[in-house]
Amino acid sequence: MNTFGRLFRISILGESHGKCVGILIDGCPAGLGLSPEDFAVDLERRKSGEPGTTARREEDIPSIMSGLLNARTTGAPILILLENKDTDSEGYDRIRMTPRPGHADFVAFEKFGGLNDYRGGGTFSGRLTAAFVAAGVVAKKLVQPVSIKAQLTEVGGSTAIAGAIDTAIRTHDSIGGIVECSARGLPVGLGEPFFDSAEALLSHLIFSIPGIKGIEFGAGFACGRMRGSEYNDEIVDRTGKTRTNHAGGINGGITNGNEIVLRVAVKPTSSIPRAQKTINLETGLQQELIVGGRHDTCIALRVPVIVEAATAIVMADLMLVEQKIPKILR
Repeated sequence: MNTFGRLFRISILGESHGKCVGILIDGCPAGLGLSPEDFAVDLERRKSGEPGTTARREEDIPSIMSGLLNARTTGAPILILLENKDTDSEGYDRIRMTPRPGHADFVAFEKFGGLNDYRGGGTFSGRLTAAFVAAGVVAKKLVQPVSIKAQLTEVGGSTAIAGAIDTAIRTHDSIGGIVECSARGLPVGLGEPFFDSAEALLSHLIFSIPGIKGIEFGAGFACGRMRGSEYNDEIVDRTGKTRTNHAGGINGGITNGNEIVLRVAVKPTSSIPRAQKTINLETGLQQELIVGGRHDTCIALRVPVIVEAATAIVMADLMLVEQKIPKILR
């Protein structure tokens, strides 16, 4: 339940206010060059600090505990840990019995009988996405020269991102956003019909990112309003290149050699500093809740690099299955 992948397998661990978060990667071939410095750029992209992000600032210096010798992977499982240092759990003690609307607090309490780590959302926290990003760094290196890039295209229904963030901050509210991701340079033939389709696997892992509530590929939901003569991507040469890309680079669950294009919807942050109604788990009565503490106004600001990581992990697994990983120099 905490593991994903067939050949490139990841297992996630940790809690928001526990000692650390981390990722165990199994199936990475031997000989891949890797060092702690390789993680710096992507982990920095996920960090807070910009307007609309939490005041919590973690160093996120990765400790590579196994699977590495002389800056190259050995073929053994790679364990990467990231310490939690900037934690403040006091505020969560006050709201333990009043679950935040829109958050996993209520279902976590019910599923685990109140024994779950409730501090900062515990294992349901976006803090664990630092581990996603770490695994994505390894996957990106493995699939080179495939290029995977994501960007935030709108927040709160507006492409004027800075202005929308400022308004949400001033009104003590939160907003969601849309992230678009593309993958270029992939071979034809990744994925299977039905249950292991490229879309199914990408959706599976991307929906594991906290806060993701929707996904579409290529034309997405707009295809439901199109005619076949509009939607169908005309094939222009023997490589499978198409004139348009309404399919988003995937046909029949299998990559067609064109750019994969997907978009994800990120929900507004659940923790907001304005009055909401919730239930008291002790009394069973509804009451008012105002959430204090350090929270993102818009978690979508930090999601692009996480979606990139998830996409890279899926592509690394599919490329290993099809033996499409370029030979690693040893």
